[in-house]
Amino acid sequence: MDIEKVIVEEHEYVGNDYSVLKFKAPIVAGVASPGQFIHLLIPRLEGSILRRPFSIYKVEGEFIYILYKAVGRGTKVLMEVRVGDKLSVMGPLGNDFPVCNEDEFPVFIAGGFGVAPLSFLAKTLPVKGHLFVGGASNCDILCIDDFEAVDCKISIATVDGSVGEQGFVTKPFMTWYKEFGKKCKPVIYSCGPDAMLRAVGEFAVANDIKCYLSLDKHMGCGIGACLACVQKVYDAEGTIVQKRVCKDGPIFSAESIVWEEE
Repeated sequence: MDIEKVIVEEHEYVGNDYSVLKFKAPIVAGVASPGQFIHLLIPRLEGSILRRPFSIYKVEGEFIYILYKAVGRGTKVLMEVRVGDKLSVMGPLGNDFPVCNEDEFPVFIAGGFGVAPLSFLAKTLPVKGHLFVGGASNCDILCIDDFEAVDCKISIATVDGSVGEQGFVTKPFMTWYKEFGKKCKPVIYSCGPDAMLRAVGEFAVANDIKCYLSLDKHMGCGIGACLACVQKVYDAEGTIVQKRVCKDGPIFSAESIVWEEE
């Protein structure tokens, strides 16, 4: 983990409050792996000394890209960052996605901008897989070109039916699994809203499917010191323990997660 001063190279608004930020970070980019994240100190965010976590979307040489949506005060201020602005980046942080074997079939299940770290992962795996991506509408379906570029199959679902199948992303996945899932050895990689992760994770556990989930928790320090992002998990002996999403995650196996009672 390093703290690196970087300069914004590109900042592109891609619609529906989503943006892609590119900056040169040779130290962080040189060691980053799919699933890890950075902690970014957002300039001109008066009154805040805390960094904000962002999944790594792309690494191209010495450049890092993040994909984000303006949903809170921090990300709305981040949208005001311009080319040439200086940023402070801490990273890479957290663990990465385990790599599947060549006899296994990667299945990516994403909701909204949760597709970003899965795009990074898809480019590195030895086997081309199948992306199931969902969102509220067609404006929330992102990174399709990235998966097409690595010959992934793609299934889309939107709640309003504006593109792909109408409903949640788990719907086309379930259809696929009934027809093809038992004929291969699927390994699920998923990132998105908690409700989606829980549905995917519980299905994977019930059907004995290897599954890795990228959790999203509010973070303070990003290095495991403040305990703001703890998650209950089962350890190797089956005892419930507290793990830090920033330090011990953000990637956890589905069978290890203890979901809170609804």
